[in-house]
Amino acid sequence: MNKEKNYKIGQSCFSFRLRCGCITYKILKQGDLKYKDLEKILKILQEIPNEKKRDEAIRLILQTANDTITCEALLSLIANGKKQKEQTIKQRDETLFLKFTNKEISNMPERFRKEFILQDRVVHCLKRKSGKRTYNYMIRYRRNGLYIVATSNDLQEAKAKFIQKLNECSNGNINKSSRSKTVNGVSTNFHEFTTYYFENYRKRKVAPQTYLNDMCRYKNHIKPYFGDKSLTEITPMDCQGLLDGILAKGLSKTNNEIYSILNGIFKMAIAHNLISQNPLSIVVIEKHQCKHGKALTKAEERQLLHTVKGTKYEKIFAIALYTGLRPNELGTAKVVGDFIVARNSKRKGGKIEYKKIPISTMLKPYLENEPDIEMPGLQYIREQFNAALPNHILYDLRTTFYTRCEECGVAPPARDHFVGHSSSVLNATYTDLSDEYLLKEGKKLVW
Repeated sequence: MNKEKNYKIGQSCFSFRLRCGCITYKILKQGDLKYKDLEKILKILQEIPNEKKRDEAIRLILQTANDTITCEALLSLIANGKKQKEQTIKQRDETLFLKFTNKEISNMPERFRKEFILQDRVVHCLKRKSGKRTYNYMIRYRRNGLYIVATSNDLQEAKAKFIQKLNECSNGNINKSSRSKTVNGVSTNFHEFTTYYFENYRKRKVAPQTYLNDMCRYKNHIKPYFGDKSLTEITPMDCQGLLDGILAKGLSKTNNEIYSILNGIFKMAIAHNLISQNPLSIVVIEKHQCKHGKALTKAEERQLLHTVKGTKYEKIFAIALYTGLRPNELGTAKVVGDFIVARNSKRKGGKIEYKKIPISTMLKPYLENEPDIEMPGLQYIREQFNAALPNHILYDLRTTFYTRCEECGVAPPARDHFVGHSSSVLNATYTDLSDEYLLKEGKKLVW
């Protein structure tokens, strides 16, 4: 937040600007000012904590300064302060070229010893201020697929840790996961390959919202567990441990979703000749028991619509209740003639398909005066629904519509078209339901 105000004190005019909690200022018109204790005044100006009282405090301080400080001195002090600040920032981080002694080189593994000797025993070290009087030293080595880091507030200790990590790496105890190899131009690193798989394949096969949900599941559950392991190092026991851990938290649905994502990753890795077998092939997975939706009673329907009567949610819930749209399809709904038209969210592979649901006698009163549909965010819709019917979920409105179609005798082909269910390949090829037929079946939806 930036704020700027001008002050005129005596013959001098100042411009003060508040930026990110700090006060800076410049002199618009010079006057006769004299003062010996400039640093104290500037410090007070920068440390005024209360924004509401800041203006009054600035006026009082400048009124005092007006009689005793020269404008040239003030400008000089400001310039010096800026210079000192810039020097402080520069000194905060400093890159050093750290040189190892012959004794330290002799303690390194042979493969690294030769390399450091050829480089005149020098390695990069980042010196960072970690306290008022202390510094932290970070020694880094990043070559040949390895990334080794050692840090300490004591330089000699940082060097000792670095040498210890070099020895551990040489013995194969660490950083296997940091070795990123490629096969036919594709990385064998689990995280890098998964990113490649998501961006080039999965993104093109699933709906945009499904892709975002899968990315969240990967970042929350899979990536922290496998990290940068190589694909060839992941065992069935590793996968079993991940899935069992998720199941132990009571997340059986998430457990199945993670299994599905992993299965896609490993199948794609096999197709790229990065691994020969799927680690999930012998993993035991507990199938999630889906809970089917529960239809609203007619009394609950009336209660829901009465609760939101006169608000924009009244029309939204009426559309959901009398069309059977999925919650994520509501945002695509629009009125086209005698129909509500919305995109079918269950079509994969980038296929775009729309479904048409007749505006029934039940729905028509809610669209007569305002046919345009104003759709807030799905989260807000859920919150309003849960407040009205805490024992149901928003998806139950779709279950209710399907139930009413059965109760009112709507023909199965029309019902499946309304709710966007997939027909068999043969039926989909040779069936094209007319608007007249859909409107005729839609007239049955009266209860």
